[in-house]
Amino acid sequence: MIDESLYQSGTKPSTIFQLFEYGLKQAAIVGRENVYDYSLGNPSVPAPSQVTDIFQQLLDQEDPIALHGYTPAAGALNVRQAIAEDLSARSGMTIRLQNLFLTCGAAPALLYVLRALAAEQAEVVAITPYFPEYRVYAEACGMRFIPTEADLDQFQINLPSLERSITSHTQAVIVNSPNNPSGAVYSRETLEKLAALLTAKAKEIGHPIYIIADEPYRELVYDGAEVPFIPGIYPDTVVCYSYSKSLSLPGERLGYFCVPDGAADSARLYTAACAAARMMGHVCAPSLQQRVIGACTHIRPQLEVYDKNRRTLYDALTSYGYRCVYPSGAFYLFVEAPGGSAKAFSDRAKAHNLLVVPGGDFGCPAFFRLSTCVDSGMVERSLPIFKRLAEQTP
Repeated sequence: MIDESLYQSGTKPSTIFQLFEYGLKQAAIVGRENVYDYSLGNPSVPAPSQVTDIFQQLLDQEDPIALHGYTPAAGALNVRQAIAEDLSARSGMTIRLQNLFLTCGAAPALLYVLRALAAEQAEVVAITPYFPEYRVYAEACGMRFIPTEADLDQFQINLPSLERSITSHTQAVIVNSPNNPSGAVYSRETLEKLAALLTAKAKEIGHPIYIIADEPYRELVYDGAEVPFIPGIYPDTVVCYSYSKSLSLPGERLGYFCVPDGAADSARLYTAACAAARMMGHVCAPSLQQRVIGACTHIRPQLEVYDKNRRTLYDALTSYGYRCVYPSGAFYLFVEAPGGSAKAFSDRAKAHNLLVVPGGDFGCPAFFRLSTCVDSGMVERSLPIFKRLAEQTP
């Protein structure tokens, strides 16, 4: 017998990837230059040249047996050591290689950590707006997924709503800053208030409440915005990270989870997450990618194109009457839909081959997401359509 719940989930594919696939089909019909695809957070800037050079150097000079062979399940020791040293230097904390487990991107890192915390009747809270796959991962682990109400004015954390969302079954709160889809960066003041709230609630319910810090956009910030290292503010934090965005390597799949020594029951949590990885078929992260990242921990992303697109879109759309919080990080804008329904707006835009992601799956059905990691020429060509749609709003 086929699992009916999985079958039903399979009949409801990701809205983001549905739009992306539609865009590919339309491009084959009307030409790529006539499709304005803002659907997918796929970096449009090539990987830094140093990264490409290291790939080539390894392929040309290293023993292929060693280069493509197995590593320890948690990752090669020297690679984890390099990441630990870089993370320690940037955070001001002591991170050891034993705190790190290398994964095929941040997605499985999140999944393994959630599974480790999936005690009976476990609940996980997500700050709205949130990445839609959080719900998928939590429910796959048997956890109840609890979204907060959004702060629609600034997309910071709605602390009163979060407090109401916490129960005796709450195991963790997922914090994504810089945020997908809003581009908001949670301020140090906001995170300190969050830490105080969780400390008080954990004492009240009698067990730790972890923050799961999902940080694939950690380095993608603008205008000098600070991205505080959350374990330095709230020790009971597990960090999940990916190099997909920072080094423009989304298809190469390398990330990690980090359980710092200061987290409650850190050794037990790390061990449980390792066991979850094994249960879910993890063998090791790709060995070639590990070697590349081990040599590239110091390299930072190239933000000029993303910044230009962010400014162009924000200035143009707000001049047309759209409302949008100015993003400080990531490569997204989260825009309030004229007329109040993002789904209706997305459908209208689709008729002009303008592909925007309605915000229902992010927990904000009145907003739509634009990915700014796109060609700047496409941005300019799309602006008249945005203006026309704003003028034609019923």
